Amino acid sequence: MIKSMKIAGKKISLPTFVPDGTFGVVRAIDAQDLENCGVQAVMMNTFHLMQKPGSSTIQSLDGLHHFSGWEGLIFTDSGGFQAYSLMKENSKFGQVNSGGISFFPEGSQRKFLLTPEKCIRLQHQYGSNLFFCLDDCTHVDEPDADQKTAVERTIAWAIRCKKEYQRIIEQQNIDKYQRPSLFGIVQGGNSRELRKKCAEALLEIGFDGYGFGGWPLNNAGELVEDMVAYLREIIPLQFPLHALGIGHPAFVARSFSLGYNLFDSAMPTRDARHGRLYRFTEISGLAGKNWWEFVYINDQRHIKTNQPVSEDCDCHACQHYSIGYLHHLYKINDNLFHRLATIHNLRFMTQLCERLRLSAHDRLG
Repeated sequence: MIKSMKIAGKKISLPTFVPDGTFGVVRAIDAQDLENCGVQAVMMNTFHLMQKPGSSTIQSLDGLHHFSGWEGLIFTDSGGFQAYSLMKENSKFGQVNSGGISFFPEGSQRKFLLTPEKCIRLQHQYGSNLFFCLDDCTHVDEPDADQKTAVERTIAWAIRCKKEYQRIIEQQNIDKYQRPSLFGIVQGGNSRELRKKCAEALLEIGFDGYGFGGWPLNNAGELVEDMVAYLREIIPLQFPLHALGIGHPAFVARSFSLGYNLFDSAMPTRDARHGRLYRFTEISGLAGKNWWEFVYINDQRHIKTNQPVSEDCDCHACQHYSIGYLHHLYKINDNLFHRLATIHNLRFMTQLCERLRLSAHDRLG
């Protein structure tokens, strides 16, 4: 079990949840809020940032750290998943071929091109601390023929990403202790054969860590647990494994038990803004199946509740405000609700990771 890792000279404890700050911001909160919640890293997105505010703007403002005011670690997703989602919505928005991904954002006449090389260059220019290789994303339920093509393309792109990464490191003589990390993403859908083929090829290329690529949920919204577990079996334990897109508390806990170390998702912050707050039902530990629950802030029973969302939570919202007040803010659609709710859910996720670390320590003695 990996307890910690160093990225660009900074040590982070594992497991850790990485909130999505897609456009350079975790919606409704600022960098100080993130730090107070115990967040160690934020996931931003190359696909979206190259469009808004644009790469030249980010560079002119001294990179993502200075741009966003966040001094912690920044991970940058490559954009493969977002491109896939865009083209699933409407095939006219773009296409994928061996060269890379070309796309027209909805409502735009400008064509964007994202190649493996450009993906790495942009992440470097942005000042990211952890890069992800460009991958050809698929849904777990897509046909094997499509999965096979995606795996072959993902491997080919990974080779090109690694080559460009090494070129930059050598050209700029970046110290090995300060260099950004580079993760490869394993595709293969629901095929063990293809997942193994992809994983073995990426291991041969050599990366600092690996990610579970593609949709982590089936059409019923359930974790594809067998495949999630299988990938950990074929990626050696000395490598950190990132569960991309997994942020449901129960799925995070389960994936951790299967050997995953890093998690990111927009779910906790999105749920917060929509009035779905998280709360532990157990004072400590993660016993049984019902160790956490939703608090639906719109419920009329909360109108006169004078207690915080959780008596055991040390977040700013729980330390200073009642559920009744949060209910009031939600009903009048005040922006303060979004901030306080987001702070609470993120603190829940960092507390969850703290509990997972403790449970692993107790289990291993």
